[in-house]
Amino acid sequence: MARVYVSIGSNIDREHYVRAGLAALRQHYGDVLSSRVYESEAVGFTGDPFYNLVAGFDTEQPLRVVAAALRDIEQQHARDRRAPRFSPRTLDIDLLLYGDAVVNDGALQVPRDEITRYAFVLGPLAELAGAERHPVSGRTYAELWRDFTNKEAQPMWPVALESI
Repeated sequence: MARVYVSIGSNIDREHYVRAGLAALRQHYGDVLSSRVYESEAVGFTGDPFYNLVAGFDTEQPLRVVAAALRDIEQQHARDRRAPRFSPRTLDIDLLLYGDAVVNDGALQVPRDEITRYAFVLGPLAELAGAERHPVSGRTYAELWRDFTNKEAQPMWPVALESI
């Protein structure tokens, strides 16, 4: 069984799509843990602020089956894959970690490099899985978050959403 962590983000009808994404994950994988929801400015483009969080679940499904399921969930929630990479989106679910797997074959990258680049990914991941270790660096997510140097340049703040 593998522990999977995903980042979830939305800047179009944010509360609806974040809730819908979590509900779809729970329907598909059962018990899903989640960090708090954070709001942050759009990164890489000018757009409305995002809601972001990290969710974790256990699965027997192979890595590529999980990746395909996440893409299907995005598509079912009006995600337009033809849009530019840095653009508004209804639902973005990125596979961050699949156990201690390390894959980078052009089609799939695990662990995602966004973990160490973006506060809105690393902060919620450290909240949810702070004692776990990055499969490449060996450092805990709490250590990586403590030493993250772009916190001021990438501000984020928790959002109070009931029953998330």
